[in-house]
Amino acid sequence: MPLETAPQSKLPYFLAAFDGQGRERTDDRDGLMSAKIIEALHAQPVTDIFLLSHGWQGDVPGARAQYDNWIDAMAACAEDLAEIKRARTAFHPVIIGLHWPSLAWGEEELGGGEGSFAFSAPQIDPLEKMVAEYAQRLDATPEMRDALRVILRAAAQEIAPEELPPEVRDAYRLLDSQSSLESKGEGADPGADREPFDPDEVYEAAQEEVSFGGFSLGGLLAPLRTLTFWKMKDRAKRFGETAVFDLLRQIQQAREQTGVHLMGHSFGCIVVSATLAGPQGTGSLVRPIDSLALMQGALSLWSYCSDIPFAKGRPGFFRSIVDGKKVSGPIITTSSTFDTAVGRFYPLGAGARGDVAFAPGQFPKYGAVGKFGARGPGLNIVDLEMKPVNAPYEMEPGAIYNLESSRYICQGGGFSGAHNDIARPEVAHAFWSAARGAL
Repeated sequence: MPLETAPQSKLPYFLAAFDGQGRERTDDRDGLMSAKIIEALHAQPVTDIFLLSHGWQGDVPGARAQYDNWIDAMAACAEDLAEIKRARTAFHPVIIGLHWPSLAWGEEELGGGEGSFAFSAPQIDPLEKMVAEYAQRLDATPEMRDALRVILRAAAQEIAPEELPPEVRDAYRLLDSQSSLESKGEGADPGADREPFDPDEVYEAAQEEVSFGGFSLGGLLAPLRTLTFWKMKDRAKRFGETAVFDLLRQIQQAREQTGVHLMGHSFGCIVVSATLAGPQGTGSLVRPIDSLALMQGALSLWSYCSDIPFAKGRPGFFRSIVDGKKVSGPIITTSSTFDTAVGRFYPLGAGARGDVAFAPGQFPKYGAVGKFGARGPGLNIVDLEMKPVNAPYEMEPGAIYNLESSRYICQGGGFSGAHNDIARPEVAHAFWSAARGAL
Protein backbone atom coordinates (compact mmCIF):
# COMPACT_ATOMS: atom_id res chain seq x y z
CA MET A 1 0.00 0.00 0.00
CA PRO A 2 1.33 3.50 -0.75
CA LEU A 3 1.73 6.19 1.87
CA GLU A 4 -1.77 7.02 3.10
CA THR A 5 -3.26 10.35 4.14
CA ALA A 6 -5.92 10.79 6.82
CA PRO A 7 -8.77 12.65 5.08
CA GLN A 8 -9.43 15.53 7.50
CA SER A 9 -6.05 16.21 9.08
CA LYS A 10 -4.05 15.34 5.94
CA LEU A 11 -1.54 13.58 8.20
CA PRO A 12 0.44 10.94 6.30
CA TYR A 13 0.89 7.39 7.54
CA PHE A 14 2.30 4.11 6.30
CA LEU A 15 -0.03 1.14 5.89
CA ALA A 16 1.90 -2.13 6.00
CA ALA A 17 -0.22 -5.13 4.99
CA PHE A 18 0.35 -8.78 5.90
CA ASP A 19 -1.48 -12.00 5.08
CA GLY A 20 -3.04 -14.48 7.51
CA GLN A 21 0.29 -16.27 7.95
CA GLY A 22 2.08 -13.07 8.96
CA ARG A 23 3.89 -12.64 5.63
CA GLU A 24 4.18 -9.11 4.31
CA ARG A 25 2.16 -8.71 1.14
CA THR A 26 4.17 -8.23 -2.04
CA ASP A 27 1.41 -6.88 -4.31
CA ASP A 28 2.19 -3.21 -3.68
CA ARG A 29 3.48 -1.54 -6.83
CA ASP A 30 5.77 0.60 -4.65
CA GLY A 31 7.53 -2.43 -3.16
CA LEU A 32 7.67 -3.77 0.41
CA MET A 33 6.23 -1.19 2.77
CA SER A 34 8.55 -2.28 5.60
CA ALA A 35 11.52 -1.29 3.44
CA LYS A 36 9.86 2.06 2.67
CA ILE A 37 9.35 2.63 6.40
CA ILE A 38 13.00 1.98 7.24
CA GLU A 39 14.10 4.16 4.33
CA ALA A 40 11.95 7.02 5.64
CA LEU A 41 13.32 6.61 9.17
CA HIS A 42 16.86 6.98 7.88
CA ALA A 43 15.97 9.99 5.72
CA GLN A 44 13.79 12.05 8.07
CA PRO A 45 14.50 13.79 11.42
CA VAL A 46 12.03 11.55 13.27
CA THR A 47 11.39 12.14 16.99
CA ASP A 48 8.52 9.69 17.64
CA ILE A 49 7.18 6.56 15.95
CA PHE A 50 3.57 5.48 16.47
CA LEU A 51 2.93 1.83 15.61
CA LEU A 52 -0.77 0.93 15.48
CA SER A 53 -2.60 -2.39 15.17
CA HIS A 54 -6.29 -2.65 14.44
CA GLY A 55 -8.54 -5.52 15.42
CA TRP A 56 -11.67 -7.00 13.91
CA GLN A 57 -10.91 -5.85 10.34
CA GLY A 58 -11.03 -8.30 7.48
CA ASP A 59 -9.58 -6.27 4.63
CA VAL A 60 -7.38 -3.32 3.74
CA PRO A 61 -10.27 -0.85 3.16
CA GLY A 62 -11.57 -1.60 6.66
CA ALA A 63 -8.12 -1.09 8.16
CA ARG A 64 -7.62 2.13 6.19
CA ALA A 65 -10.97 3.52 7.39
CA GLN A 66 -10.15 2.75 11.04
CA TYR A 67 -6.71 4.35 10.83
CA ASP A 68 -8.08 7.38 8.98
CA ASN A 69 -10.62 7.96 11.75
CA TRP A 70 -8.15 7.33 14.58
CA ILE A 71 -5.42 9.58 13.17
CA ASP A 72 -7.92 12.35 12.55
CA ALA A 73 -9.06 12.01 16.17
CA MET A 74 -5.42 12.32 17.29
CA ALA A 75 -4.92 15.39 15.12
CA ALA A 76 -8.06 17.03 16.55
CA CYS A 77 -6.41 17.24 20.00
CA ALA A 78 -4.80 20.63 19.38
CA GLU A 79 -3.74 21.25 22.98
CA ASP A 80 -2.18 17.79 23.29
CA LEU A 81 -0.22 18.40 20.10
CA ALA A 82 0.96 21.74 21.45
CA GLU A 83 2.01 20.11 24.73
CA ILE A 84 4.02 17.35 23.09
CA LYS A 85 5.69 19.86 20.78
CA ARG A 86 6.74 21.85 23.83
CA ALA A 87 8.08 18.71 25.47
CA ARG A 88 9.72 17.27 22.35
CA THR A 89 11.85 19.78 20.45
CA ALA A 90 11.20 19.71 16.69
CA PHE A 91 8.47 17.06 17.11
CA HIS A 92 8.32 14.97 13.92
CA PRO A 93 6.24 11.78 14.11
CA VAL A 94 6.05 8.81 11.78
CA ILE A 95 2.80 6.85 11.99
CA ILE A 96 2.58 3.21 10.92
CA GLY A 97 -0.64 1.24 10.67
CA LEU A 98 -0.54 -2.55 10.38
CA HIS A 99 -3.09 -4.60 8.50
CA TRP A 100 -3.62 -8.30 9.13
CA PRO A 101 -6.77 -10.36 8.36
CA SER A 102 -8.52 -10.41 11.73
CA LEU A 103 -12.26 -10.61 11.09
CA ALA A 104 -13.74 -13.47 13.11
CA TRP A 105 -17.06 -13.11 11.30
CA GLY A 106 -19.16 -10.47 9.60
CA GLU A 107 -22.13 -8.99 11.36
CA GLU A 108 -24.11 -9.27 8.13
CA GLU A 109 -23.94 -13.07 8.09
CA LEU A 110 -27.36 -14.69 8.25
CA GLY A 111 -28.87 -11.23 8.31
CA GLY A 112 -27.09 -10.43 11.58
CA GLY A 113 -28.01 -13.78 13.10
CA GLU A 114 -31.72 -13.72 12.42
CA GLY A 115 -32.53 -15.14 9.04
CA SER A 116 -31.40 -16.07 5.58
CA PHE A 117 -28.29 -16.32 3.44
CA ALA A 118 -28.58 -13.11 1.43
CA PHE A 119 -25.73 -11.74 -0.66
CA SER A 120 -25.51 -9.06 -3.32
CA ALA A 121 -23.92 -11.34 -5.93
CA PRO A 122 -26.58 -13.97 -6.80
CA GLN A 123 -24.23 -15.75 -9.25
CA ILE A 124 -22.12 -16.89 -6.29
CA ASP A 125 -23.43 -19.81 -4.24
CA PRO A 126 -23.97 -18.09 -0.86
CA LEU A 127 -23.27 -21.25 1.12
CA GLU A 128 -19.96 -21.85 -0.66
CA LYS A 129 -19.09 -18.18 -0.17
CA MET A 130 -19.51 -18.56 3.59
CA VAL A 131 -17.60 -21.84 3.55
CA ALA A 132 -14.71 -20.10 1.83
CA GLU A 133 -14.77 -17.18 4.27
CA TYR A 134 -14.78 -19.35 7.39
CA ALA A 135 -12.21 -21.70 5.87
CA GLN A 136 -9.85 -18.77 5.44
CA ARG A 137 -10.40 -17.63 9.03
CA LEU A 138 -9.81 -21.12 10.42
CA ASP A 139 -6.94 -22.07 8.07
CA ALA A 140 -9.15 -25.01 7.19
CA THR A 141 -8.14 -28.44 5.93
CA PRO A 142 -10.36 -30.18 3.32
CA GLU A 143 -12.01 -32.13 6.16
CA MET A 144 -12.75 -28.87 7.97
CA ARG A 145 -14.34 -27.45 4.81
CA ASP A 146 -16.66 -30.44 4.65
CA ALA A 147 -17.58 -29.89 8.32
CA LEU A 148 -18.30 -26.23 7.59
CA ARG A 149 -20.71 -27.25 4.82
CA VAL A 150 -22.59 -29.51 7.25
CA ILE A 151 -22.96 -26.68 9.79
CA LEU A 152 -23.92 -23.99 7.28
CA ARG A 153 -26.45 -26.19 5.47
CA ALA A 154 -28.11 -26.98 8.79
CA ALA A 155 -28.16 -23.29 9.72
CA ALA A 156 -29.76 -22.41 6.39
CA GLN A 157 -32.55 -24.90 7.09
CA GLU A 158 -33.15 -23.98 10.74
CA ILE A 159 -31.07 -21.39 12.50
CA ALA A 160 -32.17 -22.09 16.09
CA PRO A 161 -33.36 -25.67 16.76
CA GLU A 162 -33.95 -26.78 20.32
CA GLU A 163 -30.57 -28.53 20.39
CA LEU A 164 -27.61 -29.16 18.12
CA PRO A 165 -28.31 -31.84 15.50
CA PRO A 166 -25.89 -34.80 15.92
CA GLU A 167 -24.19 -34.20 12.57
CA VAL A 168 -23.60 -30.54 13.49
CA ARG A 169 -22.18 -31.52 16.89
CA ASP A 170 -19.77 -33.94 15.18
CA ALA A 171 -18.79 -31.29 12.65
CA TYR A 172 -17.95 -28.84 15.42
CA ARG A 173 -15.84 -31.41 17.23
CA LEU A 174 -13.88 -32.04 14.04
CA LEU A 175 -13.33 -28.29 13.53
CA ASP A 176 -12.02 -27.91 17.05
CA SER A 177 -9.73 -30.94 16.86
CA GLN A 178 -8.17 -29.77 13.59
CA SER A 179 -8.05 -26.05 14.34
CA SER A 180 -4.66 -26.20 16.16
CA LEU A 181 -6.37 -24.46 19.09
CA GLU A 182 -5.74 -25.86 22.55
CA SER A 183 -7.60 -25.53 25.85
CA LYS A 184 -5.12 -24.82 28.64
CA GLY A 185 -7.10 -22.53 30.92
CA GLU A 186 -6.39 -19.03 32.14
CA GLY A 187 -2.78 -17.92 31.76
CA ALA A 188 -2.17 -19.88 28.57
CA ASP A 189 -1.39 -18.19 25.28
CA PRO A 190 -4.24 -16.16 23.76
CA GLY A 191 -5.42 -19.00 21.53
CA ALA A 192 -5.58 -21.51 24.38
CA ASP A 193 -6.79 -19.55 27.45
CA ARG A 194 -10.19 -21.25 27.44
CA GLU A 195 -11.96 -24.28 28.81
CA PRO A 196 -12.30 -27.45 26.68
CA PHE A 197 -14.58 -26.68 23.74
CA ASP A 198 -18.08 -28.09 24.13
CA PRO A 199 -20.36 -27.10 21.21
CA ASP A 200 -23.51 -28.03 23.12
CA GLU A 201 -22.58 -25.78 26.07
CA VAL A 202 -21.73 -22.88 23.77
CA TYR A 203 -25.00 -23.29 21.87
CA GLU A 204 -27.06 -23.51 25.05
CA ALA A 205 -25.34 -20.49 26.60
CA ALA A 206 -25.88 -18.47 23.42
CA GLN A 207 -29.58 -19.36 23.46
CA GLU A 208 -29.79 -18.17 27.07
CA GLU A 209 -28.28 -14.82 26.06
CA VAL A 210 -31.12 -14.36 23.57
CA SER A 211 -33.85 -15.58 25.91
CA PHE A 212 -32.72 -13.16 28.63
CA GLY A 213 -32.89 -10.21 26.27
CA GLY A 214 -29.29 -10.39 25.09
CA PHE A 215 -27.88 -10.21 21.59
CA SER A 216 -28.11 -12.95 18.97
CA LEU A 217 -24.96 -14.95 18.30
CA GLY A 218 -26.45 -16.57 15.24
CA GLY A 219 -28.11 -19.72 16.61
CA LEU A 220 -26.32 -22.75 15.16
CA LEU A 221 -23.40 -20.50 14.21
CA ALA A 222 -22.61 -19.54 17.83
CA PRO A 223 -20.04 -22.33 18.32
CA LEU A 224 -18.52 -21.50 14.92
CA ARG A 225 -18.17 -17.87 15.91
CA THR A 226 -16.55 -19.01 19.16
CA LEU A 227 -13.94 -21.01 17.26
CA THR A 228 -13.16 -18.18 14.85
CA PHE A 229 -12.93 -15.69 17.74
CA TRP A 230 -10.26 -17.83 19.40
CA LYS A 231 -8.52 -18.50 16.08
CA MET A 232 -8.14 -14.76 15.57
CA LYS A 233 -6.65 -14.44 19.06
CA ASP A 234 -4.14 -17.15 18.17
CA ARG A 235 -3.37 -15.46 14.84
CA ALA A 236 -2.86 -12.11 16.60
CA LYS A 237 -0.30 -13.67 18.94
CA ARG A 238 1.61 -15.35 16.13
CA PHE A 239 1.54 -12.21 13.98
CA GLY A 240 2.81 -10.02 16.82
CA GLU A 241 5.61 -12.27 18.03
CA THR A 242 6.98 -12.86 14.53
CA ALA A 243 6.32 -10.29 11.81
CA VAL A 244 5.67 -7.24 13.99
CA PHE A 245 8.44 -8.13 16.44
CA ASP A 246 10.87 -8.26 13.50
CA LEU A 247 9.56 -4.95 12.14
CA LEU A 248 9.87 -3.24 15.52
CA ARG A 249 13.46 -4.44 15.88
CA GLN A 250 14.25 -3.03 12.43
CA ILE A 251 12.62 0.26 13.42
CA GLN A 252 14.63 0.47 16.64
CA GLN A 253 17.85 -0.44 14.89
CA ALA A 254 17.23 2.33 12.36
CA ARG A 255 16.34 4.91 15.05
CA GLU A 256 17.70 3.62 18.35
CA GLN A 257 17.08 6.80 20.34
CA THR A 258 13.70 7.64 18.81
CA GLY A 259 10.58 7.33 20.93
CA VAL A 260 8.29 4.42 20.05
CA HIS A 261 4.62 4.26 21.09
CA LEU A 262 2.42 1.20 20.49
CA MET A 263 -1.36 1.18 20.31
CA GLY A 264 -3.61 -1.83 19.79
CA HIS A 265 -7.37 -2.11 19.51
CA SER A 266 -9.36 -5.31 20.18
CA PHE A 267 -7.30 -8.25 18.85
CA GLY A 268 -4.63 -5.64 18.09
CA CYS A 269 -3.93 -5.50 21.83
CA ILE A 270 -2.73 -9.10 21.54
CA VAL A 271 -0.63 -8.11 18.51
CA VAL A 272 1.22 -5.32 20.32
CA SER A 273 1.59 -7.36 23.53
CA ALA A 274 3.04 -10.31 21.60
CA THR A 275 5.32 -7.89 19.77
CA LEU A 276 6.80 -6.70 23.05
CA ALA A 277 7.05 -10.21 24.49
CA GLY A 278 8.63 -11.61 21.34
CA PRO A 279 8.84 -15.26 20.24
CA GLN A 280 7.86 -17.58 23.10
CA GLY A 281 7.84 -14.51 25.35
CA THR A 282 11.63 -14.29 25.31
CA GLY A 283 12.29 -11.79 22.54
CA SER A 284 14.80 -9.00 23.10
CA LEU A 285 14.17 -5.50 21.80
CA VAL A 286 16.87 -2.93 21.13
CA ARG A 287 15.47 -0.89 24.01
CA PRO A 288 12.14 -0.47 25.85
CA ILE A 289 9.33 1.28 24.03
CA ASP A 290 8.05 4.54 25.48
CA SER A 291 4.30 4.00 25.93
CA LEU A 292 1.62 1.38 25.33
CA ALA A 293 -2.13 1.81 24.80
CA LEU A 294 -4.56 -1.13 24.93
CA MET A 295 -7.90 0.06 23.56
CA GLN A 296 -10.92 -2.20 24.25
CA GLY A 297 -8.59 -5.15 24.48
CA ALA A 298 -9.78 -8.62 23.49
CA LEU A 299 -7.18 -10.26 25.73
CA SER A 300 -7.30 -11.62 29.25
CA LEU A 301 -7.53 -9.17 32.13
CA TRP A 302 -4.82 -11.28 33.85
CA SER A 303 -2.37 -11.04 30.93
CA TYR A 304 0.18 -8.83 32.70
CA CYS A 305 -0.05 -9.95 36.34
CA SER A 306 2.49 -11.97 38.34
CA ASP A 307 0.10 -14.58 39.78
CA ILE A 308 -3.36 -15.37 38.41
CA PRO A 309 -5.84 -15.76 41.31
CA PHE A 310 -7.57 -18.69 39.56
CA ALA A 311 -4.30 -20.44 38.67
CA LYS A 312 -2.00 -19.93 41.64
CA GLY A 313 1.67 -19.80 40.76
CA ARG A 314 0.92 -19.07 37.10
CA PRO A 315 1.71 -15.59 35.76
CA GLY A 316 -0.20 -13.88 32.97
CA PHE A 317 0.94 -14.86 29.51
CA PHE A 318 2.48 -11.45 28.82
CA ARG A 319 4.06 -10.99 32.26
CA SER A 320 7.53 -10.83 30.66
CA ILE A 321 6.64 -7.33 29.42
CA VAL A 322 6.44 -6.13 33.02
CA ASP A 323 9.32 -8.18 34.40
CA GLY A 324 11.54 -7.20 31.48
CA LYS A 325 10.59 -3.52 31.81
CA LYS A 326 9.82 -3.43 28.10
CA VAL A 327 7.68 -0.29 28.46
CA SER A 328 9.57 2.62 30.02
CA GLY A 329 6.58 4.94 30.25
CA PRO A 330 2.89 4.55 31.10
CA ILE A 331 0.54 1.80 29.94
CA ILE A 332 -3.13 2.70 29.46
CA THR A 333 -6.19 0.53 28.95
CA THR A 334 -9.75 1.50 28.10
CA SER A 335 -12.90 -0.34 29.15
CA SER A 336 -16.58 0.26 28.46
CA THR A 337 -19.78 -1.35 29.65
CA PHE A 338 -21.20 -0.70 26.17
CA ASP A 339 -18.66 -2.97 24.48
CA THR A 340 -20.65 -6.19 24.15
CA ALA A 341 -18.06 -7.88 21.93
CA VAL A 342 -15.59 -8.26 24.80
CA GLY A 343 -18.01 -7.82 27.68
CA ARG A 344 -20.45 -10.57 26.76
CA PHE A 345 -18.83 -12.80 24.19
CA TYR A 346 -15.32 -13.11 25.66
CA PRO A 347 -16.30 -15.19 28.75
CA LEU A 348 -18.89 -17.11 26.75
CA GLY A 349 -16.29 -18.02 24.14
CA ALA A 350 -13.85 -19.13 26.82
CA GLY A 351 -16.35 -21.64 28.16
CA ALA A 352 -17.53 -19.54 31.11
CA ARG A 353 -21.30 -19.21 31.16
CA GLY A 354 -22.59 -15.71 30.60
CA ASP A 355 -24.45 -15.67 33.91
CA VAL A 356 -21.41 -16.43 36.11
CA ALA A 357 -21.52 -14.09 39.12
CA PHE A 358 -18.63 -12.67 41.09
CA ALA A 359 -18.58 -10.52 44.20
CA PRO A 360 -18.19 -6.73 44.07
CA GLY A 361 -14.52 -5.80 43.98
CA GLN A 362 -13.58 -9.19 42.53
CA PHE A 363 -13.05 -10.23 38.94
CA PRO A 364 -14.01 -13.33 36.92
CA LYS A 365 -11.73 -16.13 35.83
CA TYR A 366 -12.25 -15.25 32.18
CA GLY A 367 -12.71 -11.63 31.24
CA ALA A 368 -11.27 -9.11 28.82
CA VAL A 369 -9.16 -6.01 29.38
CA GLY A 370 -11.79 -4.10 27.37
CA LYS A 371 -14.31 -4.91 30.11
CA PHE A 372 -12.25 -4.89 33.33
CA GLY A 373 -8.88 -3.29 32.57
CA ALA A 374 -5.59 -5.01 33.43
CA ARG A 375 -5.80 -6.78 36.79
CA GLY A 376 -3.92 -8.97 39.24
CA PRO A 377 -0.95 -8.80 41.62
CA GLY A 378 2.44 -7.44 40.66
CA LEU A 379 1.06 -4.41 38.82
CA ASN A 380 1.10 -0.72 39.70
CA ILE A 381 -2.55 -0.09 38.85
CA VAL A 382 -4.27 3.29 38.81
CA ASP A 383 -8.03 3.25 38.16
CA LEU A 384 -9.44 6.43 36.64
CA GLU A 385 -12.46 7.68 34.77
CA MET A 386 -11.56 8.77 31.26
CA LYS A 387 -11.30 12.56 31.25
CA PRO A 388 -12.58 15.19 28.83
CA VAL A 389 -10.05 16.72 26.45
CA ASN A 390 -9.57 19.85 28.60
CA ALA A 391 -8.74 17.90 31.78
CA PRO A 392 -5.07 16.91 32.16
CA TYR A 393 -3.71 13.54 33.23
CA GLU A 394 -0.60 13.12 35.35
CA MET A 395 0.74 9.81 34.10
CA GLU A 396 3.88 8.33 35.57
CA PRO A 397 6.26 5.76 34.04
CA GLY A 398 5.77 2.20 35.24
CA ALA A 399 2.07 2.51 36.05
CA ILE A 400 -0.93 0.92 34.33
CA TYR A 401 -3.82 3.35 34.00
CA ASN A 402 -7.17 1.58 33.64
CA LEU A 403 -9.51 4.18 32.16
CA GLU A 404 -13.22 3.48 32.62
CA SER A 405 -14.45 4.95 29.36
CA SER A 406 -18.20 4.24 29.16
CA ARG A 407 -18.97 7.95 29.08
CA TYR A 408 -17.21 8.27 25.72
CA ILE A 409 -16.91 4.78 24.21
CA CYS A 410 -20.65 4.26 24.06
CA GLN A 411 -21.95 4.29 20.48
CA GLY A 412 -22.61 1.28 18.27
CA GLY A 413 -25.07 -1.52 17.67
CA GLY A 414 -25.34 -5.13 16.64
CA PHE A 415 -23.20 -7.78 18.24
CA SER A 416 -20.19 -5.54 18.91
CA GLY A 417 -21.91 -2.64 20.65
CA ALA A 418 -19.41 0.16 21.20
CA HIS A 419 -16.38 -2.04 20.56
CA ASN A 420 -15.16 0.07 17.64
CA ASP A 421 -16.13 3.47 19.07
CA ILE A 422 -12.57 4.62 19.84
CA ALA A 423 -12.04 7.39 17.28
CA ARG A 424 -12.99 10.07 19.78
CA PRO A 425 -10.99 13.09 20.96
CA GLU A 426 -11.25 12.00 24.61
CA VAL A 427 -9.69 8.62 23.76
CA ALA A 428 -6.99 10.28 21.68
CA HIS A 429 -6.34 12.73 24.54
CA ALA A 430 -5.60 9.79 26.85
CA PHE A 431 -3.30 8.30 24.22
CA TRP A 432 -1.37 11.56 23.82
CA SER A 433 -1.13 11.86 27.61
CA ALA A 434 0.48 8.42 27.84
CA ALA A 435 2.95 9.32 25.09
CA ARG A 436 3.78 12.58 26.84
CA GLY A 437 4.16 10.77 30.17
CA ALA A 438 7.06 8.85 28.70
CA LEU A 439 9.06 11.99 27.85
